[in-house]
Amino acid sequence: MSHTVATVCPLCHANGGVVIFHNDQLRVIQVDEADEPGFAAFYRVVWQTHVAELSELTPAQRHICISAVVALEQALRDELQPTKINLAALGNMVPHLHWHVVARFDWDSHFPAPIWAAARRPVDAQRLAAVRAKNKQVHLAIVKNIAAQAVNARAVGSFEFKESI
Repeated sequence: MSHTVATVCPLCHANGGVVIFHNDQLRVIQVDEADEPGFAAFYRVVWQTHVAELSELTPAQRHICISAVVALEQALRDELQPTKINLAALGNMVPHLHWHVVARFDWDSHFPAPIWAAARRPVDAQRLAAVRAKNKQVHLAIVKNIAAQAVNARAVGSFEFKESI
């Protein structure tokens, strides 16, 4: 498989997945399972403005960004009770600030290896379907948690809940 760095930023020109939450600063998307098969609880927090590094944000912007990552992580933990949450902010292929937030389960096809490693076992379709069945409640929890942290930080922007089902 050949990997090249994007020359036109796909996160500037497209949502990058199903939009669960967005405001002026960031958006939360659920990654299309066609892109990452077997991971129904794979999300990204994407900074709206094109920057490559967290250090390019102001301290207040960094707080908003990291608070959204934490709010997303907490929603996944509360609603899905995963074995572990994986967080990654690589940007090597797409140099636009975004965080991968992935709920991992000890039964998933790659666990405990990274999701980008080779599969260790077949996908458990029944358990994966059970995770997918919770999408609506997970998405509502994500919006609730991000809105709550924004109010607490007095960093409220306009936001809109996108129903994906």
